[in-house]
Amino acid sequence: MSMATGKNKKESAGKVSIDQLRELLNKKSGREVSFDLQEDNPTEVNDWISTGSRWLDSIICRGKLAGIPVGKVTELAGLEGSGKSYMAAQIAANAQKMGIDVIYFDSESAIDPEFLTKAGCDISKVLYTQAESVEFVLESIEDLLKNNQNRMLFIWDSMALTPSKTDLEGDFDPQSSMAVKPRILAKGLSKLIQPIANSQSTLLILNQLKTNLQVQNIKYATDSERYTTPGGKALSYSYSLRVWLTGRKAKDSYVIDERGYKIGSEVKARLEKSRFGTAGRECLFKIMWGGSVGVLDNESIFEAIKPFIKQMGAWYELDVAGTPKKFQQSGWEELMSKDEAFKKSVLDIMDREVIVKFDTREGDAKNYYNIEGEEAEENLN
Repeated sequence: MSMATGKNKKESAGKVSIDQLRELLNKKSGREVSFDLQEDNPTEVNDWISTGSRWLDSIICRGKLAGIPVGKVTELAGLEGSGKSYMAAQIAANAQKMGIDVIYFDSESAIDPEFLTKAGCDISKVLYTQAESVEFVLESIEDLLKNNQNRMLFIWDSMALTPSKTDLEGDFDPQSSMAVKPRILAKGLSKLIQPIANSQSTLLILNQLKTNLQVQNIKYATDSERYTTPGGKALSYSYSLRVWLTGRKAKDSYVIDERGYKIGSEVKARLEKSRFGTAGRECLFKIMWGGSVGVLDNESIFEAIKPFIKQMGAWYELDVAGTPKKFQQSGWEELMSKDEAFKKSVLDIMDREVIVKFDTREGDAKNYYNIEGEEAEENLN
């Protein structure tokens, strides 16, 4: 008998280039899922939405001025009255300036149109939607991603107070729907992460910080140990950035005007998680909500650079275009608003000391991780 012919012989696969393999996988999927990492791809963050605080923007990504990462999921969690919604409004206004559509899911039915306008939003271009259930929010995001080619910013305010369908249809016994919402969120976020990245859209989830009752000695606990967030542990894996807002330890967190009225909140922002090499960094700023709405940015910039400029009693000295300029803190706002050369010198210092030196590990680490210093620790203890 003759040997088997060539057609019965098993053929071996030939060499295939990376480009051909990429094309094969994209054809198999029916959409673009395989990318050249040397070109544009959904793993990279190429754009950022400013938070309204230049100090916070400066600590989010190692080596650059950043903000909320476009194409990713971010959590902004805080204690009650810490300014989560106010910051979200500021972020929405900045997104609109970049041509990004804003979709605002509100579970609290508490957003005031005038408040959004004061924050700088064009409310005629904000798609406001009541967050009637967790499933509704997740399904709506999925549908909008499929039907809108423009970049979108989804703000979910707040995830903690959004019920599941089981909650809406059931009774008031918490045991009857235990762990339902975390399971829904785990499934929903795992479905949405890739479409959000591929469309260069952004999901900003507002959440609550709650006291962790499992901590034995909360007085000496760190913020990471002291607080927890609702929604289940799976959520933390989907976040590229987690910003936690708390009050300052050394003083009352309210901003009081000269007549004793509360007009804002002074908060500490801590990066609880960051995929950009900056986890654990902290900054301080004031959020105004009594009258004007927004971050007192110039004032927080002064706090950021104060350790790096010369101080002589009540006077400070700064080099402006090669000339020493003396000033007092009371004149800071006017100088920042009216003297462009002064402002440029200030921002150069901030970029060098807060961004570059952290990236190159030249600065003192306590200026980045423990901004309230030892005094705050003593007050805590």
